Amino acid sequence: VAGLAMGFIVFVIASGLTLVFGLMDVLNFGHGVFIALGAFVATSVMGGMADWTASDSLLRNMGAVFAAMLVAMAAAGALGLAFERVIVRPVYGLHLKQILITMGGMIVGEEIIKVIWGPLQIALPLPDVLRGAWLLGDAAVEKYRVLAVAIGLLVFAALVYTLNRTKIGLLIRAGVENKEMVEAMGYRIRRLFVAVFIAGSALAGLGGALWGMYQESVTVHIGAQMMVLIFIVIIIGGLGSVLGCFT
Repeated sequence: VAGLAMGFIVFVIASGLTLVFGLMDVLNFGHGVFIALGAFVATSVMGGMADWTASDSLLRNMGAVFAAMLVAMAAAGALGLAFERVIVRPVYGLHLKQILITMGGMIVGEEIIKVIWGPLQIALPLPDVLRGAWLLGDAAVEKYRVLAVAIGLLVFAALVYTLNRTKIGLLIRAGVENKEMVEAMGYRIRRLFVAVFIAGSALAGLGGALWGMYQESVTVHIGAQMMVLIFIVIIIGGLGSVLGCFT
C-alpha cells in the first residue's frame, strides 16, 4: 500500500508533464515549481483551517484536506498559465532553449516561494482522522496512504475517460499524433495547448499537496527533488502516454 501510494502520487504529477510534452513538444524542466507551489499552498490552507483539521468530525477533516488540494490545483494552474505565456511560448520548437529557460523559471519560482513562505522546512501535519493505521492481520496500513491511492485512481479514471470518451480527448490524442492535421481541420490547437498546460500544472499542484501530506513536511526544493523521478517515469512509460505513466 505504501508503494502504491507513492506510485500514484508520482503518476498524478507525471501525467500532466507527459501530456504537455506529447501535445506541445515542450520539455518543461520547470514543472517542479508547480509541485512546490501546490505543496506550500496546501500548508497555508490547512493552517488556516486548523479548527477543521483538529476536529473529531470526519467531514470537517476531509473538507480541509480537499479544500487544500483544490486551492493548490487552482494556484498551480494559474501559475501554469503565466508560465506558458511568458516563458514557454517564445521557445516553442526550440528544445535546448526550453530546457534552459524553464529551468531558470523554476529557480526564480523557488526564490519567490522563499520570499512568501520563507526558506525553512514547514510542517504539514495530517488531520486527526487520517493519522494512524488500520490493522489487517499482522500488517498496519496507514490511512492517508489509502486516501492517496484512491485519489490517484480517481485521477487516472478521469484522464482515461477524458482522453478516450470526449471530443476534447479526441483532439488531444489527434494533436499528439499530427497537430498540423488538427489545425487543417479548423480547430485552434493553440488554445488546446494552453488548456493542456494549465491542466498539467494543476495536476502537479495536486501532486505537490499529496506529496507534502505524505511526508508531513514541505521544503522549497520539494519540486526539484521530484523531477528526476518524474522524468524517469515518463521516459520509461513513453513520452506523451498517460497509460505508460500509470503502468
